[in-house]
Amino acid sequence: MLMSGLRDIFRLTKYLLLIAFMLMSVSSWAQTAPVVNPVPAPNNSAVNVGGSLPAIPGLPALTVKTNKDGTQEYTVTLQILGVMTLLTFLPALLMMVTSFTRIIIVFSILRQALGLQQSPSNQILIGLALFLTFFIMQPVFNKANEDALQPYINQQITANVAIEKAAAPFHTFMLAQTRESDINLFVGIAKHPPIATPQDTPFNILIPAFIISELKTAFQIGFIIFIPFLVIDIVVSSVLMAMGMMMLSPLIISLPFKIMLFVLVDGWAMIVGTLAASYGI
Repeated sequence: MLMSGLRDIFRLTKYLLLIAFMLMSVSSWAQTAPVVNPVPAPNNSAVNVGGSLPAIPGLPALTVKTNKDGTQEYTVTLQILGVMTLLTFLPALLMMVTSFTRIIIVFSILRQALGLQQSPSNQILIGLALFLTFFIMQPVFNKANEDALQPYINQQITANVAIEKAAAPFHTFMLAQTRESDINLFVGIAKHPPIATPQDTPFNILIPAFIISELKTAFQIGFIIFIPFLVIDIVVSSVLMAMGMMMLSPLIISLPFKIMLFVLVDGWAMIVGTLAASYGI
């Protein structure tokens, strides 16, 4: 059920990319299309006063410029094409290099511990996880915007420098949430040379190590959340068995008690506060 909402996000992203690519293709064709000279009007026509205007050649849409220092700069069309291609991986990046994974797993375990199959729905859980992700990742997004995006928009830095500066805050965030044992695991799997300092960890090792660490932390938080609801289920089952009501499902009786307990302790505030505190907020 949870994957259906994620598939909807992927499907919407694909449609948007298709529309953007079609518009970009039309724009590139319009720039590179040959200009047809207008047919001159007859001599006795009043339209042909100054004669036909000369054709103005269009600017090339796909060019690569090499600077004196050896770096390359791409035209706006190529940059837009690269950005649209990277947007295909946006859902994966959103789930794997941010706090989204930990949050959505904890919410899923919480719903299962309560014994609710459809409430809250997948759309509500995904929406809540997205907004909490933006809240937790706001310092990282602001840092990337100030150091990379705004200087690049103002043409103060090149695209390559902007990518490096934008990746630095995410590298720091993931490194702070990743266990050293997980990094050593993937260093051994990749047969990578020993890393001198944690800041030198490449992304191809840091990202999978970060995902494994997030999964571990999410299941640890989920285990702690599951315990009080499990105790309620055991108590209700024992009482029903002692009363000889073995044909009655314990879930029907324990569900109101679990919901009441969750509401009395202000469970949503505790869950959200715990998730935010786990990231040092």
